Amino acid sequence: MELLIRCLPFITLVGSIIAIIFAVVKANGILKFSEGDDKMKKISASIRKGANAYLKRQYTIVSIFFACMFVILCIMAAFGLLTWFVPFAFVTGGFFSGLSGFVGMKIATLSNARTTNACKEGLNKGLRVAFSAGSVMGFTVVGLGLFDISLWFIILKYGFGRGAADITSAMLTFGMGASSMALFARVGGGIFTKAADVGADLVGKVEAGIPEDDPRNPAVIADNVGDNVGDVAGMGADLYESYVGSIISASALGVAAFGDIKAMALPMVMAALGIICSIFGTFLVKTKEGADQKMLLKALSRGTNTSAVLIAISALPLTYFILGSVNYYFAILSGLIAGVLIGQATEYFTSDSYKPTKNLADTSKTGSATIIIGGISLGMLSTVVPIVIISACILVAYFVSGGAQSGAKGLYGIALAAVGMLSTLGITLATDAYGPVADNAGGIAEMSGQPSQVRDRTDALDSLGNTTAATGKGFAIGSAALTALALVASYIDKIGEVASKAGKEIAHNFDIMNPVVLVGLFIGACLPFVFAAITMNSVGKAAQSVVIEVRRQFKEITGLMDGKNDPDYASCVDLCTKASLKEMILPTIVAILTPIIVGLILGYQGVVGLLAGATASGFLMAIFMSNSGGAWDNAKKYIESGVNGGKGSDCHKAAVVGDTVGDPFKDTSGPSINILIKLLSMVSIVFAELVFKFHLL
Repeated sequence: MELLIRCLPFITLVGSIIAIIFAVVKANGILKFSEGDDKMKKISASIRKGANAYLKRQYTIVSIFFACMFVILCIMAAFGLLTWFVPFAFVTGGFFSGLSGFVGMKIATLSNARTTNACKEGLNKGLRVAFSAGSVMGFTVVGLGLFDISLWFIILKYGFGRGAADITSAMLTFGMGASSMALFARVGGGIFTKAADVGADLVGKVEAGIPEDDPRNPAVIADNVGDNVGDVAGMGADLYESYVGSIISASALGVAAFGDIKAMALPMVMAALGIICSIFGTFLVKTKEGADQKMLLKALSRGTNTSAVLIAISALPLTYFILGSVNYYFAILSGLIAGVLIGQATEYFTSDSYKPTKNLADTSKTGSATIIIGGISLGMLSTVVPIVIISACILVAYFVSGGAQSGAKGLYGIALAAVGMLSTLGITLATDAYGPVADNAGGIAEMSGQPSQVRDRTDALDSLGNTTAATGKGFAIGSAALTALALVASYIDKIGEVASKAGKEIAHNFDIMNPVVLVGLFIGACLPFVFAAITMNSVGKAAQSVVIEVRRQFKEITGLMDGKNDPDYASCVDLCTKASLKEMILPTIVAILTPIIVGLILGYQGVVGLLAGATASGFLMAIFMSNSGGAWDNAKKYIESGVNGGKGSDCHKAAVVGDTVGDPFKDTSGPSINILIKLLSMVSIVFAELVFKFHLL
């Protein structure tokens, strides 16, 4: 029995390697498909070139940031404020987070034309190619994430003989590295993709009256590049961070609750088990020719739901074997069920198969103002169901884990619920990541002049991708709330550990009537609004430059509108690149410095208030923005299918305006907030000793 327990970290390592091998096999399978004719290959190569150039410049800037942070953490380690493992853990977390996004982007840009060409033969074949590309992204993220976690565990435990507390301290720090990289990737990529998208839509569709992805539009290549750097590379780094964050926080609270390796290893082994279940589910994703949106959704749901059922069944004996109790199994199950329910709620509010989005499309009959009002209202209303689901999940996980007798065990149960929610991330992310590939495929079909039935098939896949992307964001945001709550508990434990080392006791006065806590709460609640404002404004400024450039080219390039001359695609790509890289710096600095400054002024009690306020308002803001944006996008797609006058009608133009507002909502600000609320906690934990020793109040 003891020998088996010791083998658990190595089982986790094997699980991560299986995921990476599966991703490699899927990638090789995709490359066997044809890219189509020379024109399709040329367009795909242009998109690939733009995406590679952007990521090269982004990673150069990010490397400078990580080098500076590495030096700062080394200085803190030299003064005894951290262990020497921490700076290196921070760098590896950022490296693997960036690598997962890069691999996903690489395979996505190699799959777009192949998906277009596959759609010539049928909808199911197109779905399989695009979904396989998404699977590479999904299993690369979980494989690299689990590899990083298990490698650090094995090195620290068996290489350096460190105890559980030191291991979790280092692991939380690489979580901070992953969060930092994710924020850069999500914000920078989000600004790029939405600036290009807004510029292309407003000038191309609304002003010039040309179709989406028309080759005459100078911003069309930038738009397709943006799908990859924002919705693939950015999303990959984002969900890598969510995945490792949930596992790390659960492991840290397992140590606090039980003081041994078993409770720490359970989340890691759960994740490895989830990989196997997710792989099985991928083989069930297929559909038939002429499938509508409900049938396509059913095809993807078959895979994700089967994976969820398998993990629900297999987690029971695993939990009993490791902890000797089934109580914690029900905490895991509550998170798994909550994830499925949040996904269904998101689908209901954002899919054009259901009333909310259909009704939103009808508001376009009276203009763009009413569709914007309707989308905001829909997004606000959509927060009710997820908040009820998460609240119920928290209560169930806490009390079934023995929270009434031991608060530490109850909090461990909540953290396990987050692990349960993300346990099948491999396939959940695959259904999300396939969307940008389908979107690119539609653009290539339009630009290369493919038959209308090919574009119809890519549009069907793209519309489905909008819904699954919103569902994926719902998963990420829901898990962020649970993980952030667990990280707040980890922060309080860390402060207790620091105080004990200094021979002091901490005051557990976190009542909201404590003015220090209350001030921290207000600052934390305000922070997601400030963060959203900064990122929205960044998209607006970047989009303005694209709009001006597209208008200039339409006006100055003779024969462009007649198709006799080609636009200057490279200038729009370059504009988006410069703007996004410049604008991504401020939000990241705000996220990292705020908890440090608040801590140095208000102390650790103020930081606890900050984290609580940011978690509560950030969760609601992220859900609201994500669902509003998804609904606006699918309302536009619904009209384009022939409803309310179809493409080119006044209703369609109003819907395009609504969609341009929703773009930064759902793809820049909204998903960035779930990274923000976890990064705040990670930074707070890393700088806990500094705050404890040098705060003013």
